[in-house]
Amino acid sequence: MTKKSQYMSNPVKSSADLLKKADELRKKNDYKEAISNYLNSIMLKRDNNASYYGLGICYKHLENYSKAIHYLEKSAEIDKENYNTYFELGICHLLEGIPCGAIKNFVKAVQINPDNPEAILQLGISHELCEEYDMALMIYQKLIENSPEYIKAYDHKSSLLMKMERYKEASILLNQMLKMDPQNSKAYAGIGICFDKLGKKTDAQRYYRKFLLNKPESSQASFVKTRMQKLKACKTGNKVLSIV
Repeated sequence: MTKKSQYMSNPVKSSADLLKKADELRKKNDYKEAISNYLNSIMLKRDNNASYYGLGICYKHLENYSKAIHYLEKSAEIDKENYNTYFELGICHLLEGIPCGAIKNFVKAVQINPDNPEAILQLGISHELCEEYDMALMIYQKLIENSPEYIKAYDHKSSLLMKMERYKEASILLNQMLKMDPQNSKAYAGIGICFDKLGKKTDAQRYYRKFLLNKPESSQASFVKTRMQKLKACKTGNKVLSIV
């Protein structure tokens, strides 16, 4: 075979071909091989924002979040209006333990696509992790108002209210969750805890029982069973004292 025919049988791949191959490998979870193809694609086309994005996603899955952030930022420099790039940047900052750095990226993602509730939720979570609780509550509430069927907003807001020991408000939200999803075991457990903290022991036991009926094998089941036994013992002790 002549050199010319050998060259024709193995043509040099274009940047687009390498990008397509890399995307296919990434979808198959072959991240290391995908990275090699993305880098080769970038060597042929330096302003290939899709390859930078793909590199970022690969490194995210390989749990190398600093590299993921680096390449996603490269992608954002080239295409400043890509929702997915800013959303993934925010997620990588959270995974890297930099919630305050995630905020600006989620803000940008929301500006690009204000109708996507996931970015708004992650923005609230970022503020919560930065201990900016009032801002987080405001964001969760705004999300509930704009997307009343988005149950994750109720979940995160009620959890934060419980963390802040605002149990009555949390129980109201958890009841709204149950109206949307009557089999939501997390809501049953949450309401039980709220009533328990508010001193409403009988109501607490009722919701604890409903939780155990729904999730008897849950990791939280052991705590609930132990708590119910203590509540029952307290009730029995009070009866004995009243007789005396």
